Amino acid sequence: MRNQSPFSRYLILYIPWLLAWIVQSLPILSYFIAWSGSLLIFAATISGWVKPIPKDLTLSEQLMRPLFMIQLIFAGYMCVGSIFYFLNVLGYVDFHLVTNKIYRIDTAQLNLTAECQRYYVLGHAAFVTGILRNMNYPIPKKYFIEKSTITSLLLKIAFVALLVSTTIGRLPGFTQLYWQFANLSFISGTLALALAIPQKRILSTLVCSVLYVINFYTALTSGFKEPIIVSVLVLGIFLYPNYKRIVVITFIPILLLLFIFLPKFNQVFRESAWKEGVDIDDAYELALDATIESEESGETSNWDFLTGRLSEIGMFTQYVESTPKHIDYYSFEIVRQSIISLVPREIWPEKPVTEILVMKRVYAAGVTGSISVVSAKPAFIVDCYLSFGAIGIFIFLYLYGMIAQRISQTAEYLFGGYLLGTALIFSGLFQSLWRGLSFEFIANSVFWSFISMLIIFQFLKILNVLKKYIN
Repeated sequence: MRNQSPFSRYLILYIPWLLAWIVQSLPILSYFIAWSGSLLIFAATISGWVKPIPKDLTLSEQLMRPLFMIQLIFAGYMCVGSIFYFLNVLGYVDFHLVTNKIYRIDTAQLNLTAECQRYYVLGHAAFVTGILRNMNYPIPKKYFIEKSTITSLLLKIAFVALLVSTTIGRLPGFTQLYWQFANLSFISGTLALALAIPQKRILSTLVCSVLYVINFYTALTSGFKEPIIVSVLVLGIFLYPNYKRIVVITFIPILLLLFIFLPKFNQVFRESAWKEGVDIDDAYELALDATIESEESGETSNWDFLTGRLSEIGMFTQYVESTPKHIDYYSFEIVRQSIISLVPREIWPEKPVTEILVMKRVYAAGVTGSISVVSAKPAFIVDCYLSFGAIGIFIFLYLYGMIAQRISQTAEYLFGGYLLGTALIFSGLFQSLWRGLSFEFIANSVFWSFISMLIIFQFLKILNVLKKYIN
């Protein structure tokens, strides 16, 4: 596994971008070449054609590694979901072509959308190149954990992390740590549940199930769609090695139903809880009733969600339209602000507010106005583009994949392998890598999550949970 594949196989990943660029004068063709190019990249990398899949585990037992989980969510969200927006630009609504003679395709927007999709497939290729070029397995084993204690250990970690997150969440200035340990608690409890079920540990299964239901309800009442979808997706992935057929039959339809009904549920919940100040439990009931009523009346339509929030390509086109035409590339300015964001405010009280720094780019591009309450922060690939254009996308997305892969491998080295290293620690602490945030937020999250990982490692060593191999 440590020998790299022929360099020509990596170059093939960039052919869709090159072809789409060559036919850019034909925006519809250019878009579909770039869009289908991402599907080709998925197939070429996940199948092991570009570089063989690690053989230290079966495929189903390593799905939380960056090549699979992060590529599925990060690259899938970034590249594939834009198809609905593109159809909307072409005049489709709810998959039906608008026949109104007044409607005319916005040629400028069509060209911008195709251009952004070319950037997406370039970024996707660079991202997986960064993963694959740094993917070296098997990881040397220095520490181990007694297999018989793993399920109970995961349950303990889930409750301790939940206690820590609940305590920290009440303190000002610790939002970052709150989310780290809240995510760690969820991942640990879910993993414990997936292990307890096939082991037929009734008590552990019941306790883990209760914890999972609590976490799922918390996700439902968060006002965000991602935690709900992730909670179902992660449980399915953890159960998949032991229950492949059941997971495929049940979890895929559940995820599809969530995509259909969550937009309506979240819309009503946010309006009730956030705008009208309704109690969270009451807002949940109102949102649930409204979702059921919309389905019974046949009014469920998610076209606005599919063309808007499912993909951020619409906002991307606004950044591309304004930079460098009206606003110069930011060069290393965004990188500099990302380094500043790492400094704790307790050390530097006058540190610029990260949210304000990021939103300046949003206002400058005209994505939203300064008086708007919407926080339309740029995605990671947008900041790549705003920094140096296409070359920035290639360099920073390669680094993104490289860093994700190396952190995952470091976690496996420190925590005795995939189960605790990648499935628990990496997936629990570094969930920000699943979705490409703005430079400043991703840098801050990854840096302090790495520090937390090292602290947890030392803590488990002191407790003799992690034992060192004796040569």
